[in-house]
Amino acid sequence: MANQKWKDDLTDRLCRVLLSLQDVEECYAFLEDICTISELRSLSQRLEVARMLDERHTYEDIVLRTGASTATISRVKRCLNYGADGYKLVLGRVKETMDKDDENGKG
Repeated sequence: MANQKWKDDLTDRLCRVLLSLQDVEECYAFLEDICTISELRSLSQRLEVARMLDERHTYEDIVLRTGASTATISRVKRCLNYGADGYKLVLGRVKETMDKDDENGKG
């Protein structure tokens, strides 16, 4: 469950908007409008760090492949271990989707 400290009506609305996006292109369009390039890169980098940590890559390998700082890697690791399980949820779903795409020749 998400941390109640930052939940409010505006954040609820943002979550509903994200859930309304129907495909990758809509997601790109929305993210381009709502985030800076730097914010998008940071979010993408954190997700890749989470994926690599989940696959048991070393900090050194993650730094080399993503450019993330060890502080960022540590923060993501703390979320994986003690957070709201959001990373675990999406990593599992993305892996399922990628596995299905590979099976169907789409990957």
